[in-house]
Amino acid sequence: MPLARYFFYVGSVLLALLFIADAYLPKLPVAHRVDKESYSIRIHSDQKWPERVVYNTSLPTVIPAQIANTDACVTVPATVADVSTTTQVLEAFAQLHPSDSKKPEPKPQHKRKIAKTRTMVLVAQRPQFGWLSPRMW
Repeated sequence: MPLARYFFYVGSVLLALLFIADAYLPKLPVAHRVDKESYSIRIHSDQKWPERVVYNTSLPTVIPAQIANTDACVTVPATVADVSTTTQVLEAFAQLHPSDSKKPEPKPQHKRKIAKTRTMVLVAQRPQFGWLSPRMW
């Protein structure tokens, strides 16, 4: 409870200093209101805003007619491939020999290093002092 006692004493001293300063320092002049009426300032602009849009929600909602056959609407373009070029490409791949295509040599895998285990030596520590502890922060 030393922390609570500290706040109690310091707080009471600051409060007492506040009352003492209020009693001895001169008061600031208070600005008095001339009229109790509030004035309203209206600003007029030359810019004309568009007219307000009014939605008439009393009319029933119009639902569009649904299309009966959805497959007929979607047309897929027909793709025609040139047969002579595809056969030429296939023949070219068929004539390749396995010796012509070189496979990259596999990279040698390095031996993995295992981290060394370190032993920790614990020493006697000082006891912590109140709230001021390195483990606290």
